[in-house]
Amino acid sequence: MPLTADRKKALRGIGHNLKPVVTVAGNGLTEGVLEELNRALDDHELIKVKIALTERDVRQQVIEEMCAQTGAELVQIIGKIALIFRKAQEPNTKLSNLLR
Repeated sequence: MPLTADRKKALRGIGHNLKPVVTVAGNGLTEGVLEELNRALDDHELIKVKIALTERDVRQQVIEEMCAQTGAELVQIIGKIALIFRKAQEPNTKLSNLLR
């Protein structure tokens, strides 16, 4: 289900103070990176991902592929940082960025 404009605005406010928890480097989306993305999304629901690639088009493709493979939704892109969201089945109140 796509995020509404109001929901995105609320998520951007929460995400403003977050630090990137996953970095995608020159190797792109490897199995290890995807596993870490899934783990971080399960734990935190809302995360920042740093895309350390120089070409804007390549970064955009990686972000689209990352969201497609993890089932996450893109909230915002600023430069090389993407804010993504995926609702957890059973949110952990100690780890979730939405419940803190």
